[in-house]
Amino acid sequence: MTPAPTSEPTSERPSEPIRLLLADDQHLVRAGLAALLNLEDDLEVIHQQSSGAGLVAAVQEHRIDVAVLDIEMPGMDGITATETLTATLEQPPAVLILTTFGRTGYLQRAMAAGARGFMVKDAPAEQLAAAIRTVHAGGRAVDPGLAAEALSIPASPLTEREADVLRAALTGASVKAIAAQLFLSPGTVRNHLSAAIGKTGTTNRAEAARQAQSHGWL
Repeated sequence: MTPAPTSEPTSERPSEPIRLLLADDQHLVRAGLAALLNLEDDLEVIHQQSSGAGLVAAVQEHRIDVAVLDIEMPGMDGITATETLTATLEQPPAVLILTTFGRTGYLQRAMAAGARGFMVKDAPAEQLAAAIRTVHAGGRAVDPGLAAEALSIPASPLTEREADVLRAALTGASVKAIAAQLFLSPGTVRNHLSAAIGKTGTTNRAEAARQAQSHGWL
């Protein structure tokens, strides 16, 4: 699917290649993307890493124009990394989230964090390259199918603590274990779980956690 920019990027190619950072914990995926993107005359993968850790320093050191970030990485996920870049740097790079998980909730959270693009990993290489050029030129590039679907999915109704508790519940942990992990009392955990179950319209915490995850609310 072709990215759908929301503003008109310049049609001229930059005189110097767009400097890219790729962050993805899957080595073969990252290496394959780098090889494909480096075939483009106006794109150059300057730096690769397997997590979001040290991202700000890497962006500054390598003078990165566009950071292409996976969502699920160890240490720091792509959305948190985007928020960190936006909050830390006076002139952050354009961020394009590239993910296996085509979930509208993730799209909403990524754009709210400051990402300018959101594409799924099965997009053709030429479309990814086009999306990179679009975000570098100041536009937005979003998978059009996800963009349309996102209009029908409400923003997360969960509070931050309710999301934390459901995220911990995804592992099947007991109330006692969740309470210890989050430094809460068991009674408080039960209250958060009950509220989250009601907000998601489910019948138990496992269903609530799965539904919240499927919407990208966790």
